[in-house]
Amino acid sequence: MSADATVPGEGAAPGWRQERLAGLRELLNRPLTSYYLVLGCSALLLALGLMMVLSASSVEALQLKRDPFYWFLKQVVSVGLGIPMMWICSRLPTRFFRLAGYPLMIISIIALIMVLFVGTAELGAQRWIYLPGGLTIQPSEPAKLGLMLWGADLLARRAKAGRIEWRQLLIPLMPGTAILAVLVMLGRDLGTTLVLMLIFLALLWVVGAPLRLFGGILAVAALAAVVMISVEGYRSARIEGWLNVWGNAQTSGYQAAQGQIALGSGGWFGLGLGSGRQKWGYVPHAESDFIFSIIGEELGLMGTLVVVALFGLLGYAGLRVATRVKDPFIRLTASAAVAWIAGQAIVNIGAVIGALPITGIPLPLVSYGGSALLPTLAALGMLLSFAKREPGAAAALQARGPGPAARALSWLGLGRLLARDRRQGAQQADSGRRGVKGPT
Repeated sequence: MSADATVPGEGAAPGWRQERLAGLRELLNRPLTSYYLVLGCSALLLALGLMMVLSASSVEALQLKRDPFYWFLKQVVSVGLGIPMMWICSRLPTRFFRLAGYPLMIISIIALIMVLFVGTAELGAQRWIYLPGGLTIQPSEPAKLGLMLWGADLLARRAKAGRIEWRQLLIPLMPGTAILAVLVMLGRDLGTTLVLMLIFLALLWVVGAPLRLFGGILAVAALAAVVMISVEGYRSARIEGWLNVWGNAQTSGYQAAQGQIALGSGGWFGLGLGSGRQKWGYVPHAESDFIFSIIGEELGLMGTLVVVALFGLLGYAGLRVATRVKDPFIRLTASAAVAWIAGQAIVNIGAVIGALPITGIPLPLVSYGGSALLPTLAALGMLLSFAKREPGAAAALQARGPGPAARALSWLGLGRLLARDRRQGAQQADSGRRGVKGPT
């Protein structure tokens, strides 16, 4: 062998790594990367959620002498309603979302007031309205979407020369957020109040509010949380159970202890789909609040890491949209959507693994519950619409050609609607490339 020969695995390795990194960098810089990440992660989490709801709820349904597919079929109906809603939102212009925030906020406030008088209290919280036919509505869920759209439009309307002045917006924005938060807290729903605060703080962060303002808001929020925990006995018990799970494993720490047992018994690759033991009456609300523990038991550590990675990619895609699009409303809304969905996932997973107290909020897209699923899918559809406004995205979509939905519209004689939507997207993208700033 000559002295100049390259030993396999030595000299070739750095070049191979560089090629891989360059390929990954090129992939991440493509115009439609955000679009496909949001679409792909949402689809995978929805599919996983349906699978795990069926696995986690069938035993309890049989114990209640119901059809083992009872909760699964109800979740399928919610998904069947949510996917068309997501697709419709992905076709809507930005102006629609700017206008939708105001009526949605009004409706949410009215519905939250109704909950206080006609709502049903369960598990210490009064947040559900039962309708004829077995339908249940949780008004605090669409309130998240309403606050996000309304607050983003308020801030974006004051955009001047590419900058957003936050000082003048505290008067309408802070009282509106406070009204929602107080109404939700009156229903004794501390978890949803936390998510509303995450959305509010995300909006202020994007517009560059000073750190001292965040410190003051967090101090007031912490004081309110302490008061709520002190006046409600079940909340004090939850905190005590969280601080000493195994010392209260048969009382206030029972749910947390059983959830951690489920996670620990799954090992690396789990016991197998459908083979979990903790769902046999041990983990309360296995199909909703604690579905992550069943994922850990049946799919193992690898399954839980996949879920965490999907939420991480979803958050990355949302922030990518926020940084690549010049429209201030899109930047604000995309950032708030990430704070809502990824923040809620962190709070849910943190409660299951014992890092945070149990708050009773679901895992987005995965847990059972149509009231939480539909607004989340609407927000993700909105992100898809915004992703098509990224520089070069409209041209890439046109080069890709019509998809199955577009061909179906053309077959129905509705091709003009699709063509008009494509032209509007191309015009908005072209405006963004020319540096047009401020609300449209």
